Amino acid sequence: MENQKQESGQENETRFVKSVVRDGGKGVIVGGSMLVPGVSGGTMAMLLGIYDSLITSVSNFFQHPKKALKVLIPFVLGALLGMVVIAKPILALIEKYPMPTLYFFLGAVAGGIPFIIKKADVSKLSFSTVFYLLFGIALVVGIARLPENLFTVSLNVGLREILLLIAAGIFVAVALILPGISVSYMLLVMGMYQNTMDSISRVYLPYLIPLGIGGILGILLTTRLLEKAMNKYPRPTYLIILGFMIGSVAEIFPGVPNGLEWIWCIPCAVVGFIVMHALGKE
Repeated sequence: MENQKQESGQENETRFVKSVVRDGGKGVIVGGSMLVPGVSGGTMAMLLGIYDSLITSVSNFFQHPKKALKVLIPFVLGALLGMVVIAKPILALIEKYPMPTLYFFLGAVAGGIPFIIKKADVSKLSFSTVFYLLFGIALVVGIARLPENLFTVSLNVGLREILLLIAAGIFVAVALILPGISVSYMLLVMGMYQNTMDSISRVYLPYLIPLGIGGILGILLTTRLLEKAMNKYPRPTYLIILGFMIGSVAEIFPGVPNGLEWIWCIPCAVVGFIVMHALGKE
């Protein structure tokens, strides 16, 4: 009996270590790709199959904090590591070899599509399937066409600026969580990109604290709504999310390769597809 308990304990430990390594590794990939122009962290999390777990963990954090932290801590640490270690080489690759690198990401998005279709439980095309898909695409395309600098928030923070920053934080959180919507572009649309980057670089708390409060409120609200939608209306929710992802491809698409660029672009796209399809299946 004692041996069985020991074996069971060892199995649980092994399973826990595997889950920490897996979630941390996925965090590294998400964090490393988040700074790529046009690539959404939510999209990568969805393609890697950890999106649902993250949404549930954040949504139910106060009800089940220990369970949530088991997912969130390794993922967040991995994402931070990815931003520090992986993002710079990826951005350098995009600068030096833009076409092959971005075709790799296009292949990665395509490789995750069968996984999302499976989650949506789509077996055949119907009017509702096409409608939800087009609705998701239209939302992302509409956001991408918004003019930059719709409103600006001064660094001289008063009551008006605090309220605007809280509202902006909520919008940024929505962009952070929903696949296909880039946080950096959302900040540009709101005319806040430069001020936010300046505030982060010099840790200007009067600007960052209200923005962070809005971000936390937005994350809690969005994850709660998303979790309910995924549980109650899985098919339309996943189809709209798939539409977000397809709509975001336009931001990543670097154009048609010229001449010998095809030799590198097609294999990179194929590798991206295979890697993401394998991870989605896993």
